Amino acid sequence: MRSAAAPDTVRDFRIRWGGMLVSVFDIRRIGGKIGAQVMGVDLSTELPDAVFRQIHEAFLEYKVLFFRDQDITDAQQLAFAGRFGPLTQTHPMMRTVDASQQVIAVDGEDQRADHWHTDISFTTTPSLGTTLRSVVLPPYGGDTLVANAAAGYKDLPAELRAVADRLWAVHTNHAEQPRLGTERGEKVRAAFLARRFETAHPVVRVHPESGEPSLFLGGFAQWLVGVEPRESRPILDVLQGYVRRPENTARWTWRPGDVLIFDNRSTQHYAVNDYGSHRRVLHRVSVTGDVPVGLDGKQSYALREGE
Repeated sequence: MRSAAAPDTVRDFRIRWGGMLVSVFDIRRIGGKIGAQVMGVDLSTELPDAVFRQIHEAFLEYKVLFFRDQDITDAQQLAFAGRFGPLTQTHPMMRTVDASQQVIAVDGEDQRADHWHTDISFTTTPSLGTTLRSVVLPPYGGDTLVANAAAGYKDLPAELRAVADRLWAVHTNHAEQPRLGTERGEKVRAAFLARRFETAHPVVRVHPESGEPSLFLGGFAQWLVGVEPRESRPILDVLQGYVRRPENTARWTWRPGDVLIFDNRSTQHYAVNDYGSHRRVLHRVSVTGDVPVGLDGKQSYALREGE
């Protein structure tokens, strides 16, 4: 027999306009520290402002939102992502689909991002958020993991947190670019590394909307400012370990019609590379972010910008 839902498991929303009930939807938690599924919302339509406000609040609270059974086009994905802020026009290195420079085909034949990372954190304005939509799925595998970097910060012992609060890290695209061992994969990898970006970010970033601090790290963070790379690595690994604790992560198994959006300012993600030679294609649309700010109010700054 199925037990009743806990009080904090499901949030039911009934939106009225002019005295009439115009929308009913649920937001259901999928984990204790990160992730929620939104049910009863059709992303192929223009969401009423009252509905979007609740979705945006949940986005800030749960860090990543998942939607099932969405029959939408690239244009409709762009419209949904655009509610969160200005869309990113082009990625610094990755190719876009023919119909829109704002839509990136995340194709497993090009590259497989099987490392924890925050999108384009090697630039001074990493993405605010990223939407992904399933287009071609393998018969097994290819899950997406998303980690709560704010929870990772909260988990730090007080002594370690005091150290992290003062650190800055250099993020670069010349880091953790997996090799597929194929001609197509090597061409994409070469294009990604053709220019070099290096940006110094605070290790502890303050969220511009919620004010919540989080560990701003991931695979592009390669060394600490003022510290040699070989001496930086153990410190970065210790801090990163708190972010990717299993209880701080959500794991999503893709189905046709799935859409997700994660808050890139307080999360990291990982594409599980366990689907062999099968195809996996997701369409990605990103929202332009702002310059990260540390606990001391200082902003991130560029060291190298695509040289």
